[in-house]
Amino acid sequence: MIERMVLQASSYAASVDGLILLITVLVGFWFLMAEGVFFWLIFKFREKPGRKAMYITGEKKSHKKWISIPHGLVLVCDVFIIIGAVKVWYNVKQHLPEPDYEVRVIGQQWAWVFQTPGPDGVLDTDDDIQTVDKLHVETDKTYHFKLESRDVIHSFSVPVFRLKQDAVPGRSITGWFHPTRTGTYDIQCAEICGIGHGVMAGQIVVHDAPEYASWVSDNAAAQ
Repeated sequence: MIERMVLQASSYAASVDGLILLITVLVGFWFLMAEGVFFWLIFKFREKPGRKAMYITGEKKSHKKWISIPHGLVLVCDVFIIIGAVKVWYNVKQHLPEPDYEVRVIGQQWAWVFQTPGPDGVLDTDDDIQTVDKLHVETDKTYHFKLESRDVIHSFSVPVFRLKQDAVPGRSITGWFHPTRTGTYDIQCAEICGIGHGVMAGQIVVHDAPEYASWVSDNAAAQ
């Protein structure tokens, strides 16, 4: 459902969307139920000629059940939400699969600087490729990114990956993604970082294997 509005282009995008849908359905169900009962009670006990309004304290069991039973059912739904959230959080944030490549992502006012490995496939060697506001990666490969900031807090957000991670000055934060769809997609800064925040946009270009090999070869020679 969410993919109709924003494509899924990473291995864990569907899991994040599934969690959002679960929360929407459960919370939406209880919202509609609560509002339905609320308006039904207003209609049922509205003012009528010859009938005096009742003052209900809520101390009787017959009154309390209208709170205690829905409360218990909502708590059961909360358990499902918590289990789903912990599972997704662990898979996305805690469990890092073995990488095929590592890249460095640096946020600064107001641009993204990317450092990717050259032909040797290893980061932080002499043939590394540096780009600004455009990150090139290969589809169906697992990437670890080292996220840093040169000044203030930024937030590295790739909506089609369902990825969002803050960049904190003085720290190098490791995260991961696994692209599953070729194409060019938006990168955003999702943290207000100064007067130029609104123009701090970039792109991630996901190539197939031959295109990526050609891009690396061409740009390593140009460094």
